[in-house]
Amino acid sequence: MGEPRRPDRVAESIREQVATFLAEGAKDPRIRGFVTVTAVEMTRDLRHANVFVSVMGDEAAIKATFQGLGSVASHLRSMLGKTLRLRNAPEIHFKADESIAHASRIEQLLAQIRTDRDAVAEAVNAADSAAGDGPGPSGTSSSAE
Repeated sequence: MGEPRRPDRVAESIREQVATFLAEGAKDPRIRGFVTVTAVEMTRDLRHANVFVSVMGDEAAIKATFQGLGSVASHLRSMLGKTLRLRNAPEIHFKADESIAHASRIEQLLAQIRTDRDAVAEAVNAADSAAGDGPGPSGTSSSAE
């Protein structure tokens, strides 16, 4: 196949630059907590960039962080234009990435299913042992055929 589309290459560069900026250069006190840039999607004309971020923290911290991100978007836009040498710097739109929270919820549900399954298996084994119908030492039923 050919080289990746230019918007994909620019999106990856933007993801790296935004992540570095948030880790080192963000001065807005509202940007707090653990902020991770998970992905960037560009329009084909490179005019708009949807930056997906995951923010760990309580609801108030997440809301404040997104307000802070919105306020630094214009500064970030001009910095990206200079750093990446783009004729027209893309307009930055920050969006919440719920995939990490969704994956965490799925893991929690799977753990619950495993716990429930193990509890049912123990109850069945205990009932079999109490009834005396469990397999004998050779793995066969102890009752005569």
